[in-house]
Amino acid sequence: MSRQDHLLIVDDDPEIRHLLADYLSDAGYQVSTASDGREMRRRLEMSVIDLVVLDLMLPGEDGLALCRELRASSNIPVVMLTARGSLVDRIVGLEMGADDYLPKPFDPRELLVRIKVVLRRAQSFPERAKVDELRSIRFDGWTLEIPGRQVVSPQGVVIALGNSDFRLLRLMLQYPNRPLSRDYLLNHVFDKDSTPFNRSIDVCVSRLRQQLAPELIRTVRNQGYLLAVEQVEGQR
Repeated sequence: MSRQDHLLIVDDDPEIRHLLADYLSDAGYQVSTASDGREMRRRLEMSVIDLVVLDLMLPGEDGLALCRELRASSNIPVVMLTARGSLVDRIVGLEMGADDYLPKPFDPRELLVRIKVVLRRAQSFPERAKVDELRSIRFDGWTLEIPGRQVVSPQGVVIALGNSDFRLLRLMLQYPNRPLSRDYLLNHVFDKDSTPFNRSIDVCVSRLRQQLAPELIRTVRNQGYLLAVEQVEGQR
């Protein structure tokens, strides 16, 4: 690491906070801790945080509400911890914006591996706040040319994209290899809430699969759609 990545542990259990702080510090990270949402916000105001390890079961505001708040205001990766390990809880956590999910009890070594993976994925793409400054985004031999709203294939074929298809592809390139729910995509591509009969996103995905390659956009059961790419690189 060129500098120490700064992790924030948010958990109301002091034993877990201290154990993780010691373990992750020994692994080479700078670590801060917080016991609730109020302290989390204070830590975020005081320091540049690279990743938040967030407990779901917190007093007052729970981890889901705090994760939703983080997603609305920042692009800080979140690894969620919870004593509730059911599939429904994992799906809800991921749909709220968590990058990964680990049920308690857990081995700190597994958490460390997950943190490394999430940080590597997050740092492989430019800051999301600066996406609008990019002129192009390269991914697996393809190039999305932002000013022209077109994509160029590995063979050099230029494909013009409709407005909604362009917005969908650019959004998915901000979160490569991460499932995005239909509700999230619908809200950010069309600025509207999802309904059981609204198939706008499914139509866009179908068009992009035909225009690009079917294997690039995968359907993740119970989670949404995922852009499966090896490498993403933004160019200004």
